[in-house]
Amino acid sequence: MKKVTLVFSLFAISAFGASWEGVISDAKCAEKHGGEKLNAGCVKTCIKGGQAAVFVTKDGKVLKIHNPDGLGGEENLGVRVKVDGKLDGDSLHVDSVTKL
Repeated sequence: MKKVTLVFSLFAISAFGASWEGVISDAKCAEKHGGEKLNAGCVKTCIKGGQAAVFVTKDGKVLKIHNPDGLGGEENLGVRVKVDGKLDGDSLHVDSVTKL
């Protein structure tokens, strides 16, 4: 019974929205552009060149972005942002992005 409750609890947590702070980067250089090493120009160039957009959390975890059209434009790439959305495993569905 405890396992069933735990599974439902974890599902409920991921089904509801949450917020994270971090950086929208590209899949190729994700960890290079986190922390204090922001490089918006590189991120924009890589994403325009076909790299997938990813979200790097403040603690360095890299999350795939389920809906890149929800990022709100180039002004949010490679800079510190707050993302509201829903997490499903290692994939993030973005509801909104706010530049910090």
